[in-house]
Amino acid sequence: MITVHHLNNSRSQRVLWLLEELGVPYEIRRYERDRKTMLAPPELRQVHPLGKSPVITDGAFTLAESGAIIEHLIEQHGSGANAGPVLVPAPGTPERLRYRYWMHYAEGSAMPPLLLKLVFDQIEKAKMPFFARPIAKAIAAKTKAAFILPNIRQHLDYMEAELGKSEWFAGDEFSGADIQMSFPLEAAAARGGLNASRPKLFAFLQRIHARPAYQRALEKGGAYTIMG
Repeated sequence: MITVHHLNNSRSQRVLWLLEELGVPYEIRRYERDRKTMLAPPELRQVHPLGKSPVITDGAFTLAESGAIIEHLIEQHGSGANAGPVLVPAPGTPERLRYRYWMHYAEGSAMPPLLLKLVFDQIEKAKMPFFARPIAKAIAAKTKAAFILPNIRQHLDYMEAELGKSEWFAGDEFSGADIQMSFPLEAAAARGGLNASRPKLFAFLQRIHARPAYQRALEKGGAYTIMG
């Protein structure tokens, strides 16, 4: 039995979604963020040394990292295996190359500027001595304006153009790459300026949110709000 060590409002939500798409039985072990720090609880370190989510246990095997988990689950339960859905394009095709690219792009390129924005937003809101507050806020605002926000806009423009080539990220068929890409785009919608002004990306979010497996994952995983 697969166990998903599920942290609220985290990347582990897309692992639940994938398992629902695959129709694979699993169980959820829930963890809650610290309400002050928003960090994962120390109990997760008993599952994996880094103490972060997502993490799954599959029998005696423990695996972390969203991309690795998605690839493992699709290899074991998808791509036609055990009559599971085909969520990876065929080898040797342009779609397969795009699939591999977006699987890595999601966390390697799309998420870092969004994470930086979250960090600098928190700096602006943080409690500090009154004499330090204007300096910290000025540094945070300048960093966001000069580097972080232009970087986010560049990535959103790039992804918008790429989705103009096909309905899904790897091609005309839904794949694991779309599940992997869901988190950065939902984060961008929450705190990175993604809205209906980029209709391809906005429509992508509407399509994935309407999928029955996505809805089932929300019902099982609980409230899902990416920090703004």
